[in-house]
Amino acid sequence: MKILLAVDGSPYSDRAVQSVAERPWPEGTSVRVLAVAPPIGTPAVGELMYAGGELDNLLEQTRRKARRVSSEAAERLRSAGFAANEVTREGDPRSEIVEEAEQWSADLIVLGSHGYTGMKKWLLGSIAQSVVSHAPCSVEVVRVKLPEDQPKS
Repeated sequence: MKILLAVDGSPYSDRAVQSVAERPWPEGTSVRVLAVAPPIGTPAVGELMYAGGELDNLLEQTRRKARRVSSEAAERLRSAGFAANEVTREGDPRSEIVEEAEQWSADLIVLGSHGYTGMKKWLLGSIAQSVVSHAPCSVEVVRVKLPEDQPKS
């Protein structure tokens, strides 16, 4: 079985890593950990920031974070006895996750959900919802249950 595990370094994706690591899977299962460095929009001050290299620095920081997040998650899985490798991509996570699943012929995509509702969901979109709608394989969305006294975003 080939599991594509999408991570972003949030507590929600950490729970997805934990979910995969704790469950029994068929012998020979391999896990590919994917982190996507999202695109950086043009900054408000545009070329002034770019001229100073700020945009380049921000892009590199985003790439480094994606590499670190995927590497740490893959190491957690290897420590639990899984065959795991990591990959990073740049772009919109919604399409990059689906494209990686198609190219790697994944049997299952696992990802965490931030659980955005209302205005945040409208503004930020739902990566999980988009992946479920467009994936070439089964998708498991891992949710983190909030404490009773904590409001949802």
